[in-house]
Amino acid sequence: MILIANILFAVALPVFKFLLSSGFPPEAIVIMRVTFACIAFWTVSLFLPKENVDRKDILRLIICALCGVCLNQLFFVIGLVTASPINASIISTAVPIFVMILAALILKEPITKMRARGVFLGVCGGLLLVLTSYHGVNRAGSVRGDLLIAFNNLLYSFYLVLSRPLSQKYSPITLMKWMFLVSVIVLAPICSSHLKDVPLFYKATFNAAQLLGLLYLLLGSTFFAFLLTQFALRYIRPTTASMYNYVQPIVASTIAIAAAQDHFSWVKLFSTALVFIGVYLVTKSKKRSDVIVPEG
Repeated sequence: MILIANILFAVALPVFKFLLSSGFPPEAIVIMRVTFACIAFWTVSLFLPKENVDRKDILRLIICALCGVCLNQLFFVIGLVTASPINASIISTAVPIFVMILAALILKEPITKMRARGVFLGVCGGLLLVLTSYHGVNRAGSVRGDLLIAFNNLLYSFYLVLSRPLSQKYSPITLMKWMFLVSVIVLAPICSSHLKDVPLFYKATFNAAQLLGLLYLLLGSTFFAFLLTQFALRYIRPTTASMYNYVQPIVASTIAIAAAQDHFSWVKLFSTALVFIGVYLVTKSKKRSDVIVPEG
């Protein structure tokens, strides 16, 4: 599930770039995504048994909504407008490191030797893949955009760690409907005014490519990707889930090769192997006797 979610996120990157270059305001994309997902999750919840959230979990749920959906999506899309593609990709490789440290501090998960080696191999594989890809050659960008992407990744790391206890207690639909509702309430005053500038709403000509791209962002990279991520967190640790972030540069490289924007090389194959070996080591790391950083 987490593998499919990250593939959906990866395919969304060129779609984001296409819509942003077509005149879509980033704020409008964000509010459309969270509003659509909110309506979809609440609609699905009507056909499922009612599940109440305990009062003691409300604050954590709100923080998860802010970190994982609301501010996370806002900073990502706004940062993507000006961020250097290669810098954004490099910054994203730090997510498993963030998650491993946060999980140790917040959830008291031990940092084992095997897990540390797995994260290190994943970082090496991700960086090698990004730095040797043609689609990452364009280094033009802004410091502001890079900083927003970095903050977005830090927020997502907090989300993976903080939502883990909730995901084991409540159904994914319950968590998603409340998280997206909180996001709509917070983002509506900030982003709604930008909807009038969406080309699909004011241009006389119908642009099928823009509509299909927007539908993919709403369904693929928002509704299904977030739902699958929350399902996955019921069964796997946050550090393991974060390691699958390295699938995104692999998918991006594959798309670039298919579109003749890049070429296959043994270096790419080697870097991909490093990523999957790293994921395997983190997944198999379960022994507390192998701890190298003391708990607490």
